[in-house]
Amino acid sequence: MDRVALIYNPASGQYSARRKAAIEEVLGVLRGAGVEADAYVSDTMGSAEQYAKQSVREGRDAILACGGDGTVHAVLQTLVGTDTALGVIPLGTANALASNLGLIGSPAKCARKLVDAVPTLVPVGRIHFENGSGPESRYFLVAAGVGADALLMSRMEPGLKRKLGYALYMIEAFKIWATHSFPLFEVAFASNGHGPDSVAEVSQLLAVRVRSFGGVLNQFVPGATLHSDALHLLAFATRSRLDYFNFLMAALAGRHSFAKKIELVETATVDCRAINGDNLFVEADGEVLGHLPARMESVPDAVKLLVPRGAQP
Repeated sequence: MDRVALIYNPASGQYSARRKAAIEEVLGVLRGAGVEADAYVSDTMGSAEQYAKQSVREGRDAILACGGDGTVHAVLQTLVGTDTALGVIPLGTANALASNLGLIGSPAKCARKLVDAVPTLVPVGRIHFENGSGPESRYFLVAAGVGADALLMSRMEPGLKRKLGYALYMIEAFKIWATHSFPLFEVAFASNGHGPDSVAEVSQLLAVRVRSFGGVLNQFVPGATLHSDALHLLAFATRSRLDYFNFLMAALAGRHSFAKKIELVETATVDCRAINGDNLFVEADGEVLGHLPARMESVPDAVKLLVPRGAQP
């Protein structure tokens, strides 16, 4: 890398007061390695994408998204199909992508790993959805979902998220489990040319592109990897709180299995449609995007990702 842009969210994570000092440390590491580096503050809606577009026009070799998975998601939208690579400095509450890349520890330590990282072409997911004013689409690198997970993301109030961090996810997830009705919606999985599409009614659909969500949720979806051209989907064909609880406990213990009620599906595309008039949320990389109908697909060889040497994402 010769020329790099850092785009950071000053409000990301629990320790926003330390953010500027962390960015200065990262800049020091990069410049000390002979890399021309500049930092841009993403403090307004859409500014991360604007700075990313500016950096691509300037011919930057890479953009380092400094924040959580949401900051990475914002920068990703510009970099798909370009020669500018995407790097990650974890500074957010949720850092699933960084964890899969072995980027754990101080921002300066992660920056040192990125100096000689290998730009690797990887697929991304793409989700089409309705946002109230018409159809839209977004790319995603970590996961996208319809159902309880999207409802959970809609409840992540930014101020509380900065204060409580990961604990807020646990609190709101328990509230949803205890009170949510888990309404069903229809999904159609592409048969990939082998007969008709498979249709089912589910209460939760989650497309996962990473091996691990970090922490205790390791190998949450077997087969999922940043290198896979397929969608790896968890489909919950149940409204039972007990089924959800049992699956989560088994997943935490690393003993989860799949059957008709909670199925692991590998496909190229999946379409989701509301039934009974339920207007269900759609999310990607932890960002609430809109509502059904939605379509998820995989986009091969979509973005150059800076993969540290020795990482196996």
